[in-house]
Amino acid sequence: MVVGGTRGVGLAVAELLAALGAGVIVNGRDEAAATQAAQRIPGAVAHPGSSADPSVADALVDTCVRRFGRIDILVNCAGTAEPAGSSILDITTEQFNELIDAHLGTAFQMCRAAAPRMVQQGAGAIVNTSSFAFLGDYGGTGYPAGKGAVNGLTAAIAAELSEHGVRANVVCPGARTRLSTGPDYEAHIAELNRRGLLDEVSMQGALDAAPPEYVAPTYAYLVSDLAKDVTGQIFIAAGGFVGRFDRPTPAIVAYRDHHDSPPWSIEEIAAQIG
Repeated sequence: MVVGGTRGVGLAVAELLAALGAGVIVNGRDEAAATQAAQRIPGAVAHPGSSADPSVADALVDTCVRRFGRIDILVNCAGTAEPAGSSILDITTEQFNELIDAHLGTAFQMCRAAAPRMVQQGAGAIVNTSSFAFLGDYGGTGYPAGKGAVNGLTAAIAAELSEHGVRANVVCPGARTRLSTGPDYEAHIAELNRRGLLDEVSMQGALDAAPPEYVAPTYAYLVSDLAKDVTGQIFIAAGGFVGRFDRPTPAIVAYRDHHDSPPWSIEEIAAQIG
């Protein structure tokens, strides 16, 4: 099951999985795009609709099980761009909610629908799509918030389902797609560089990304038996670069035993942190 598999990274992943022998269900909101994508992938089935809708998510999983007998792979690639120039200073509540729904909502609904089937089978692999944007370096609001939430959701799913043989990981892709091309995108990246949020190397990488075919193999690896012991991790795939984010761990700034010490004063905290 490849959600958001009608264009860009999702389409490249769907094509590669089919080439490797998987039966593929392709999902996207646009019916014509879903049909067109399925026609170019041997044996693929199109199932259009918004996977943020729980009834669509359930129907997608049912279609996969009915057609192929089981669901071994769930790849969530659905998403949408932040409105041009969007920031916390001007984004509307409606725009923010739409972004959260497109990124976190689709991942949640599909994992909710697929996980029980995978647990019943005793096996399954989930790969959710995040972004470097969760670090905040690319600005925006709902987009980085949604992607950061996908990371946390995936980590929780991985921990909960590991005893059932179900794995869950994240890929932060860097690829040239419709969301990362065009004058508005280029102006946005240049402005982030001007403001000091993106360094020159990051800016050039964002403006000269490789096509999605360079990202797809990392997804394919994570759903394969070669990654049977890999779960709960966040990977980077951008052109020829494959990386991994270390799991965040707290660094001790200051400590005192609360059994025999008063709370820290704000001056003491300032001295420790500063």
